Amino acid sequence: MSNNISTKLIDGKKIAAEIKNEIAAEVRQMEAEGKRCPHLAAILVGDDGASKTYVASKEKASSEVGFTSSVYRYPETISEKELLEAVDFLNNDPEIDGFIIQLPLPKHINESKVIEAVSPSKDVDGFNPVNVGKMILGFSTFLPATPFGIQMLLERANIETVGKHCVVLGRSNIVGTPMANMLSRNAANANCTVTVCHSKTQNLAEITRQADILIVAIGKPFFVKADMVKEGATVIDVGIHRIEDKTTEKGYRIVGDVDFDNVAPKCSHITPVPGGVGPMTIVSLLANTLKAYRENNK
Repeated sequence: MSNNISTKLIDGKKIAAEIKNEIAAEVRQMEAEGKRCPHLAAILVGDDGASKTYVASKEKASSEVGFTSSVYRYPETISEKELLEAVDFLNNDPEIDGFIIQLPLPKHINESKVIEAVSPSKDVDGFNPVNVGKMILGFSTFLPATPFGIQMLLERANIETVGKHCVVLGRSNIVGTPMANMLSRNAANANCTVTVCHSKTQNLAEITRQADILIVAIGKPFFVKADMVKEGATVIDVGIHRIEDKTTEKGYRIVGDVDFDNVAPKCSHITPVPGGVGPMTIVSLLANTLKAYRENNK
């Protein structure tokens, strides 16, 4: 453990609340001008507990900023054709500015096909290939919610990114790959030198120890240990896991991909789990919906 570093927690809840207040102020201004409020919708298929929790959080956050919020619920047995028809309906509803398809979908439905069917102008999750292509080319588009949230966290926590070595641990299409692209761009709150590591990376700890900014989205609890982090690094933990803990009232606790207790003393900044990246994902969705509203009401 290091004694000469004062670790600062990056409080995602606090930063998310600040951004929500800014969005709410803009919505109040719209109402004062007699305009309709932005409208965010979600398609929820089946009874997956985590999916229902996420959609409920989205509804709550929408109401907090004054958005209209709708959830279209369908049974697990819905056919792919019926789901594509529902997507088409939302694409063509002028009252809806943006919508998400809550993943995962049942196994009999082709997720890629459904994601591609979402109109790029309403794809506030930033998953449609058109929007992914725009992101890679550096065009204005909807950025995927979690990487977008992390970029806002870094900005508002005053973490310098220019010229820094950022190591991204994980290469998923939802977090790792877009995160690496966004931080390597010649843009504000970016300009990092980025290394992407994954399950096949050799000498992993040697590489992660070089990171000024370490973004961990590997999907394994406590994967990053203290010996994988250099003194004074900024660590962003994207992981979220429920592990058994008989000492707690609920019988479990929520942890991240980082061995927080042992890693934190080495860091200049670190995100907690929960309360770090999680709240920012929802806020990014709100920011993207506001952007869609502006684009659709020019």
